[in-house]
Amino acid sequence: MRKVISLYLPTWPTDRLRRRLGASAPPPDTPLVMIGRDARRRIVTAADAAAQAVGLRVGMAATQAHALIPDLVAHDADPEGDAAGLDRLALWALKRYTPVIAATPPDGLMIEATGADHLHGGDEAMLRDLVRRLSEAGTAARVAMAPTFGAAHAFARLLPKPLVLVGDADLEQVLQALPISALRLPPATVDGLRRLGFDRVGELNATPRPPLALRFGADVGRRLDQAYGRLPEPIEPVDAPELPFVERRFAEPIAAPETIARYIEKLVVLLLEQLESDGLGARRLDLRFYRVDNLVEAIRAGTAKPTRQHKQLVRLLTDRISTIDPGYGIERMTLSAPLTEPLRYHNGSTLEDCTKPDIAELVDLLANRCGEERLFRLAAKESDVPERSVKRIEPMAAATELRWPLHWPRPSRMLKRPERIETIALLPDHPPVQFSWRRTRHKVARADGPERIYGEWANSDAELLGVRDYFLVEDDAGIRYWVFRQGDGEDGATGGQEWYMHGLFG
Repeated sequence: MRKVISLYLPTWPTDRLRRRLGASAPPPDTPLVMIGRDARRRIVTAADAAAQAVGLRVGMAATQAHALIPDLVAHDADPEGDAAGLDRLALWALKRYTPVIAATPPDGLMIEATGADHLHGGDEAMLRDLVRRLSEAGTAARVAMAPTFGAAHAFARLLPKPLVLVGDADLEQVLQALPISALRLPPATVDGLRRLGFDRVGELNATPRPPLALRFGADVGRRLDQAYGRLPEPIEPVDAPELPFVERRFAEPIAAPETIARYIEKLVVLLLEQLESDGLGARRLDLRFYRVDNLVEAIRAGTAKPTRQHKQLVRLLTDRISTIDPGYGIERMTLSAPLTEPLRYHNGSTLEDCTKPDIAELVDLLANRCGEERLFRLAAKESDVPERSVKRIEPMAAATELRWPLHWPRPSRMLKRPERIETIALLPDHPPVQFSWRRTRHKVARADGPERIYGEWANSDAELLGVRDYFLVEDDAGIRYWVFRQGDGEDGATGGQEWYMHGLFG
C-alpha cells in the first residue's frame, strides 16, 4: 500500500514570525495577524490561534479586523519568506524522515512515506515524532497519512483529529463524507457546485462526469480521481544542492531487477569518489527512481557509523530492490547522501585493534530491515534500583564508564516490571523454601543472599524508608531466578513483605 503524508501548518506565517521575533514576540494569548494586499484591498492573510478565537479570519478586511480588536498586533505579510521557510523545512524533513518530500505552498509539505515507516518505529510513531518536533520548535502542525496525497491533504485540514491514519479499506468511506472543498478546487468552482446542490465528495463522485466536465472543465474529475487513487499525482522532490549527489539517465527505460542492481553499483562508485575527495563517510543514502509516468520510487538506507565501504553500501541498497515498483520503466536514477560525517582512516596501533570484531555491517543490515528504533544495546545507568540502572543506547555508541555491581551477579534477563509471587520463607532474612510464579510451583534447592537495596528517596516519598532484599535462588530443575522481598522482614515501614520475581539467569 502506498503511504503519503500531508503535513498541514495552519498558522505557519505567524509561527514563523514569532520565532523570528524571539523574546520580543507578543505573548501566545495576544491576537496576531499578517496583513497583505488583494488588488487594492488590505486583507488578513494569516491569523494565529488567539486571533481566530476572537473571530478574525483569513480574507477579512484589515480595517474590519482592527475595528474588532483595537489593540490588534499586525505585521506585513511575507509570502516569499514563508515559501522559502517551507523549502527549508522540507530539507530538514528530507534529512530526517524520507527521501521524497515536496513543499506544498502556502501551508504544508507532501511526504512520500512508502517503505520508510519501519525506520522510525512505524507509521504512528513517525507521525507523532514529526508533530512533536515541530511543536517544540513553536510550529502548530496537523498531519494525516493516506494512500493518496489528495486524501491526506483533505484529512489533515478537515478531520477533527490532529493526527490521522487512513488505509485503503477505509479511504472511500472517509472521503465521501467530506465537503467538496476538500478536493482542492478553485473557490469559484466550489461555489458553482454548491449552487447545483453538491455538498459532499460522495455525491460528486456518484455523478456522471460529462455534464460536470462540460460546465466546470476537467479539474473536478481530475481531483476526484487523484483523491480516490484512480489517477497518480506526481511529486517533484526537493533537493539539497550542497549534498553529495550523482545521477544516471537512460536512453531507454529500465525495469529488470538485475539491470537496476548493476546501475546501483555504478552510482555507488561515483558517489564514493565525491565522498573521498571531501573526506566524508556516508551515514545515510537516498536512492530515487524516476518512472516514465512521473512517479518517484525511493530507497533509504542508513549506516551505524560513517563509511565508504563499496560492498557494504551496494548490499544495503540492492537488498531493498524488491520494494520498488518500476511501473512502465525507470528513466532516471539518483543517489545522494543527506547525512555524512568526516571520515579519516588510521592504522591500528595494537594487536587488539586488528582482532577486535567490527559489527557495523551487521548493525546496518538489521537496522535497514527491522528499523533503527528497534535496534539497541544496554548500558549501565546511575541508579541502585535495578529497573532504573539500565538504559538503551545506540548499537555503536561509546561505552559508558558506569558499571553494574561486581560483588553480586545480575540476571541475563530482567523483567520489565517485577511480578508478584507466592512464597514460603522464614523471616527476617531467609530465602524462600518454595515459590509459585505464573501458576507453576518451584522448590528451591539452593539460594544465596540477601543483597539489600535501599529506595531512592529523591524519586518519591514512598521510597524514603523502602528496602528490597534480593536472593539468587535455584530450583530443583537447575533454573536460577532473581527474587526479592519488599521490606526488611521486620519493620512494616520498609515495605509490605511481599515477594516478587525480577529476573532469570542463563
